[in-house]
Amino acid sequence: MSTVLTVTDGGSLRESPSDPTQIPVTPNHPDDTELLDAYSRAVSGVVERAAPAVVSVAVQHRRRGGARRQERGHGSGFVFTPDGFILTNSHVAHGATKTEVAFADGRRLRAELVGDDPETDLAILRVDASSLIAAPLGDSAALRVGQVVIAIGNPLGFQSTVTAGVVSALGRSFRSVSGRLIDNVIQTDAALNPGNSGGPLLDSRGNVVGVNTAVILPAQGICFAVAVNTVKLVVGQLIAYGHVRRARIGVGGQNVSLPRLAVRAHRLIQPSGVLITTIESGSPADTAGLQTGDIIVAFDGKPVHGIDDLHRMLTGERIGAATTVAAVRKAERLELPITATESRP
Repeated sequence: MSTVLTVTDGGSLRESPSDPTQIPVTPNHPDDTELLDAYSRAVSGVVERAAPAVVSVAVQHRRRGGARRQERGHGSGFVFTPDGFILTNSHVAHGATKTEVAFADGRRLRAELVGDDPETDLAILRVDASSLIAAPLGDSAALRVGQVVIAIGNPLGFQSTVTAGVVSALGRSFRSVSGRLIDNVIQTDAALNPGNSGGPLLDSRGNVVGVNTAVILPAQGICFAVAVNTVKLVVGQLIAYGHVRRARIGVGGQNVSLPRLAVRAHRLIQPSGVLITTIESGSPADTAGLQTGDIIVAFDGKPVHGIDDLHRMLTGERIGAATTVAAVRKAERLELPITATESRP
């Protein structure tokens, strides 16, 4: 009979017969138990503080085709000011004919849409209430990969559901429903499901570090949240204007590779640009003298590798500001003055 070595209570080794029908059980080290207890206390403490600020969002939409029947949808959100402002996703609230929020204490209140931004998938609702418990906004720039995060939401109608995981990656990008790239997205393995959209992603101190927005199906454990620092840039404009102010130059285009001869001849540092396929009549691009077939390679002196670069540059600060746009037209490089106007929401 073979033998195995076991550890006695005194810490010494002794031989004992091996029994294939039994699996030796190694007791947890006291330090391991303490760590697990500390982790549990941290998660439950965050939930106790933040859960009262999390709401379920129920919306109604008119069916396409003009039918009177309403379609219902559900999502999550959270109070971020005591006077009734609530954050959620644009894809949850956009176009709703009726919106109602349910609090953890059972209250149900009618909510009005203050503003939404499909480009970042964020929206703000407001309810007629005061002295609400609000979730504090943290700093997503301080996040580290591997850091513990907690998600609270209402997946599939199960209210106040809590999941925990870690930050899987930082600086991800994915496209919103409008096609614009959302930058600095947080990837997490905290389980999210339909209905979690708009709920908070929290750090171990109970601060909101992201707004849960998307999952990758059929993958498991690949979930995304819009970083709270992006939220901070958006909420002020949504409250003030109902939308985010962005600049436009009035072109439609597509990403293209530049001919090597053009790259060398014009000493370009990038191998691609934006091929202009359409120009709006009377737009800044039309006024500047751009033409279909031109390839935009720089804006305000900065290289343009593709459409996403151009989108990032056309911020609200560019509205009404005179600058230059560089384009390659056949064998010629043009530097044209241009003044962007405000994009229509």
